[in-house]
Amino acid sequence: MSDPANTTTANAKTASATAANAATGITAETLRLHRAQFPALATKRYFNYGGQGPLAQASLDRIFTTFQEIQRIGPFSGAANGYVGGIRQALRDRMAQELQVDPSTITLTEDVTMGCNIPLWGLAWQPGDHILMSDCEHPGVIAAVQEVQRRFGVEMSTCPLMDTLNTGDPAAVIAAQVQPKTKLVIISHILWNTGQVLPLKQIMEACRAAQPHVRVLVDAAQSVGVLPLALAETGVDFYAFTGHKWWCGPEGVGGLYVSPEARETMHPTYIGWRSINYSATGQPAGWQASGERYEVATSSYPLYAGLIEALDQLSSIGNAEERYAKLLQQSDRLWQGLGAIPQVHCLRDKAPEAGLVSFTLSHGQHSALVAALEKQDYHVRLIADPNCVRACVHYLTLDEEIDGLVGAIAAHLA
Repeated sequence: MSDPANTTTANAKTASATAANAATGITAETLRLHRAQFPALATKRYFNYGGQGPLAQASLDRIFTTFQEIQRIGPFSGAANGYVGGIRQALRDRMAQELQVDPSTITLTEDVTMGCNIPLWGLAWQPGDHILMSDCEHPGVIAAVQEVQRRFGVEMSTCPLMDTLNTGDPAAVIAAQVQPKTKLVIISHILWNTGQVLPLKQIMEACRAAQPHVRVLVDAAQSVGVLPLALAETGVDFYAFTGHKWWCGPEGVGGLYVSPEARETMHPTYIGWRSINYSATGQPAGWQASGERYEVATSSYPLYAGLIEALDQLSSIGNAEERYAKLLQQSDRLWQGLGAIPQVHCLRDKAPEAGLVSFTLSHGQHSALVAALEKQDYHVRLIADPNCVRACVHYLTLDEEIDGLVGAIAAHLA
């Protein structure tokens, strides 16, 4: 016989979840039908969206049929060039729609790191110029900054944003360390290790008040596909993002937003036939007027089509605000569940503002937990700095997956 108290609790949880789903406009049935389009989610309890999202079958099919079509009409011909040019523009338009910016500000790239490298190498560095970056940036970006520092005699310092996870004002911390020779500030919109969401507009205002000519580069690996964005309103200069994480698109396709003002002062880093204008004789005649000036040459255009399909899939279940609200409900559920385990300490002391939930174990044996969970088809990851485990929830994540992960962690620690 069931325990009436447990039954009451279960019914209360079900009622609460139903009400929450209704509030976001995303019903449980809609979510299940949507999830059924992702083959990986049929066999995995997936919590690694911050590393790479799963592909919908429709995206896989679109990639394949686009390869087929290019071969049918080309692969190198006027018709083929027109076809792939249309795909490029369609992707640029869809990215701009998601970020709420003009399509001319979008550069198509391979990934976030490529997007960050474009302004890092495109700015006119002089010895003594200063780069300020947070202490929560990805190693790929840190390494690029170190090489810029070595080659051009640029100074670099870090500001302690990790200390502001639960208290403090990130905008004030950053502004206090902007120097007269600071040419570039580098931050992430959502910190990849702790999940903290930085107040981008306030940071931009604080940086410009401290140094009117400073540029700001944002690593948007964890924010695009999570936060509802009106990017032009923030005043940001460079915003590098990818399609293969929270957008659940194919790897190898990303983008870079460059504000019109920043574009006027930054030369191309990589140069090819897509970045230049042509004279009547077919010779280079200056740069493209739009974000295309930072693109290079031939890409795998079927992957572009796959990301367009992924964005169409995304748009088929609620709007950006509703998807974000659903994601926050799921991250709060995980955060609360982990907080009920005595041996677990969540890095945030309040409900998460994004889908990243990072935590530590009292005994510190994080790698053993990650390996044990993967054997049970629960996929999370290790973070080195700070030393912790990171689990990512998406609007696609089900309540029972979250409860199962919490139960598996508790059982491992018992």
